Amino acid sequence: MRALVLTRSLTSAAVMLSGVVHLELWAQGMSALDVVGPAFLLNAVAGLVLGVVLQLWEHWLPLLAAAGFGAATLGAFVLSTTVGFFGVQERWQGAAVWLSAVSEVAALVLGLVGAGLVLRRRGTHRAGPGGADPAARVRPAVVRR
Repeated sequence: MRALVLTRSLTSAAVMLSGVVHLELWAQGMSALDVVGPAFLLNAVAGLVLGVVLQLWEHWLPLLAAAGFGAATLGAFVLSTTVGFFGVQERWQGAAVWLSAVSEVAALVLGLVGAGLVLRRRGTHRAGPGGADPAARVRPAVVRR
């Protein structure tokens, strides 16, 4: 239980940090770009909202959404550093870039770990203290000759 609370809190912090970095970059001039500007603003709002939802809703869906958020945001950045992303060519330089990248990797990994913890806990809770569902136990048939 403590591991899940810690994982959920760290995941929340990771998506919120990514959101704040994108909001700051949007305010510093990314807002002027046609596609990327609105995407940065959407990313900022989504990161902040998802961070709050992670704290309020104890379900695996927000954790999985955080993993998707981290993967999509990091994927878009990697595209922008390799082939370009809607006309933006970026480099792996600066504090904002590294803060964002680290927070997105954290959101991806922690979101998946947290979702796994929730699903495992739900499965164990349903099955009882032994872990296996007593109704699912089937005795092998005795073959007589």
